[in-house]
Amino acid sequence: MKRRLYILLSCLALASQHLYAQDKGTPAPAAAVSKDTAAARMLQGVTIFSNKINSVSPVQTLSGRALEKMNSLSVADAVRFFSGVQLKDYGGLGGLKTLNVRSMGTNHVGVFYDGIQLGNAQNGTVDLGRFSLDNIEQIDLYNAQKGAILQPAKGFASASAIYLQSRKPVFAEGENTHGKVALKTGSFGLFNPSVRLEQRLSDKVSAVVSSEWMHGHGRYQFRYTNGTYDTTAVRQNAGIDAARVEAGLFGQLRDSSTWHAKVYYYNSSRGLPGAIVSNKFLNGQHQWDRNLFVQTSYNKRFGRRYTMQLNAKYMYDYVRYLDTSIIADYGALMNRYRQNEYYFSSANQYKITDFWDVALSADFQLNEMTAVNLDRFAIPTRYTTLAAAATQLHLGQVEIQGNILATVINEKTKLYNAGRDYAALRPTVLASWQPFQQQDLKLRAFYKSIFRMPTFNDMYYSTIGNPDLRPEHTRQYNAGVGYTHNSKGFIRFFSLQTDAYYSHVKDKIVAAPGRNFQWMMQNIGSVDIYGIDASVQVSPQLLSQVNTDFSIKYTYQKALDASEPLEVNYKDQIAYVPVQSGSFIAHASWNKWDINYSFIYVGERYFLNTNIPMYYLEPWYTSDLSVTTSFLLKGNLIKLTGELNNVFNQYYDVVINYPMPGRYYRLTASINF
Repeated sequence: MKRRLYILLSCLALASQHLYAQDKGTPAPAAAVSKDTAAARMLQGVTIFSNKINSVSPVQTLSGRALEKMNSLSVADAVRFFSGVQLKDYGGLGGLKTLNVRSMGTNHVGVFYDGIQLGNAQNGTVDLGRFSLDNIEQIDLYNAQKGAILQPAKGFASASAIYLQSRKPVFAEGENTHGKVALKTGSFGLFNPSVRLEQRLSDKVSAVVSSEWMHGHGRYQFRYTNGTYDTTAVRQNAGIDAARVEAGLFGQLRDSSTWHAKVYYYNSSRGLPGAIVSNKFLNGQHQWDRNLFVQTSYNKRFGRRYTMQLNAKYMYDYVRYLDTSIIADYGALMNRYRQNEYYFSSANQYKITDFWDVALSADFQLNEMTAVNLDRFAIPTRYTTLAAAATQLHLGQVEIQGNILATVINEKTKLYNAGRDYAALRPTVLASWQPFQQQDLKLRAFYKSIFRMPTFNDMYYSTIGNPDLRPEHTRQYNAGVGYTHNSKGFIRFFSLQTDAYYSHVKDKIVAAPGRNFQWMMQNIGSVDIYGIDASVQVSPQLLSQVNTDFSIKYTYQKALDASEPLEVNYKDQIAYVPVQSGSFIAHASWNKWDINYSFIYVGERYFLNTNIPMYYLEPWYTSDLSVTTSFLLKGNLIKLTGELNNVFNQYYDVVINYPMPGRYYRLTASINF
């Protein structure tokens, strides 16, 4: 069966090169916009959040000036305001930040940058803290998958997906060069200069270069108690030096096809302050990261019926990890890991009739990993082939999408036994119905079955890896309703979005005692997840000269451990998942001033799956405030921003024993030229 399925996928991958597709959403590389219009657009009020009611799958969006108004330094800080997510934040400027959507686990979230997935075969996570908002135009969070059938097969292969869209160059009429220089400074010794330069190379080609450097000592006060005494200490070994450089080319050919290419490089050195356990406040851990990727996309339309999208990517990742508390024969523990990834994709769409579209996507990916100075490391290589057949029906006010994803994974190692080869077919069905033609009301529902493979760490790390692990499977059910209304009256914009969902995760990969009481990664976990996500957005015209926007997000979620009926923690809430959480955002814009207030609440949680008082974590909340003013100076836009975060100086942990900062500030100055 596996051999036949692999041959079928290979044939589909070759055949798909002869079909055609197009990404209809790709804009031209340059747009003629007058400078006065551009300046006015940057000063007007906008809605903080928007929910795309036309999407067949639940989606939350943050874009444009909304991103600039948020009290956020990175993508991780911004996505905290989405409903149904938990951000694992280990604190400070350099702390690891990963996203968990609807409690299915970080590894079930696909992260896409300009339409191509970011990956890490070693641990399966993407650190969202390293992606600055300076070069991000839009963030979309989809449950299930992006509501389009023209996308790489990877787009169908995760339980949820977050899409990061970088800023594209836009030029005023007669303009060939412009850019932005900014400087952020503030608490923790933060020094964060950045520059962005856009250049029109010809009528059909434009280029952009974006770069920044972030430096900070990372020290901040926190409150610590161990049940006997209560004290205030200073977080140590949390400094960071990080540099990011991105360069992109955007082009349009004579046949109206479009293409873009990107080079991304990130280099960081950061202290890892570690967990505070047994009154140990200082850890001698340090990590160096180097990440490089090159990716390109090509989009073309042939006639009225065929469209094509081609993607390719190469990624190199290097990690060096130092732990001075572990002494080996050669001195302090020093591990070095290298990863290479090669990725190719072809996505194709054909319009059979005005109401019926079909698509075929095929991807191939190779991941290999080495450990430079570890004896008898497995040195794994993974070959992943995916093919997705999708269809979409527009039946009046009803829209139906469906796809089936075929996956074949082959694995080999140079030492020890390799993980099992795997082949699977997984379906997804999404539907939406607009019951009233003149009303912006939509009902939606979806079912999705998907899985995630064990990471290289799960299978091969030290003595706890287990090459016999099975994939972690999920089944998702969702039903929701969305309503939006625009008017010229007192309420200029109103949106209500609600989704109820149930998900089941089986063969969950967890560390548990194995043979001879030695800890190993095993498939013994099972989780039932029930939840409701709700959001309300409103933009009232309170005063004639003041634009206001308000957003409320709320999540109720029961994520229950269903692994062992005879265990004491059976049907207890799983670790770190709050039953209730939410956010509130208020924005006001007057003349050249913007004021933004944001509030995040996370309810009570437990840091282990057993819900007893010993493992209880109290609720926490933070309030952030920012003020921005903008003005033109000799035709250049100057912007000044002051932020005060965690206004009430609350001490809290997102992850137990990793204290978060109290009150801190940030100042930003930028000039657009």
